[in-house]
Amino acid sequence: MSVLEIIQQYQTGILAGLGVTLRLAITVWFFGLLIGGLLGVASNRWKIAVGLPARIGSFFLSGIPVLVLLFWLHYPVQSVLDVVIDPFYRSAVTLTLINTFAVADLVRGTLNDFPREYVTTARVCGLPAHATLYRIQLPIITRQMLPSLLLLQVSMLQATLFASLISVDEIFRVAQRINAQIYQPVQVYTALAVFFLIICLPLNGLALWLRSKYTRDLSER
Repeated sequence: MSVLEIIQQYQTGILAGLGVTLRLAITVWFFGLLIGGLLGVASNRWKIAVGLPARIGSFFLSGIPVLVLLFWLHYPVQSVLDVVIDPFYRSAVTLTLINTFAVADLVRGTLNDFPREYVTTARVCGLPAHATLYRIQLPIITRQMLPSLLLLQVSMLQATLFASLISVDEIFRVAQRINAQIYQPVQVYTALAVFFLIICLPLNGLALWLRSKYTRDLSER
């Protein structure tokens, strides 16, 4: 069977798996960006009370592989708490946790690197604080962060494949089931690669374009 024939014959299952993957990714994106953004801002503002614990948490998380963390929440935590949680929600919590700290690190770093002389100049020119925030700080900070945020979210989308290992019926698990039936791994996983290329390449291209067009070195030379 060709790649197109496999997609056509198993399109129902493939679309269902793709839907689960996108739903998981959107959940991770939304909560990771929201909570991570707030944590990053708070870490910049309260460097000891919030920033230090956040950096310690991020440091420890960076040393644990995603797969290990996912299995740790899947087996030991459920056993200790004597609960059974849907694998989708466990995967969402795990990946959101990783995304949250990664976004917080990025936001905190961008805020720390923002040139204070821009704010000082705005005050000298008589701009009120809210005008300085919305007209100067937010546009520059957004331009600096957006490319890296996009690339980070693409990585989180790709990390959703690990959810298949704890029985989440996302697209990789569907591909495994299809391959078990027809045993044509080259065609099956090529079809899987095509789906991810369709989703990830535009986002990667947009991030690279934004980086080349808008991101600049704000440090003084």
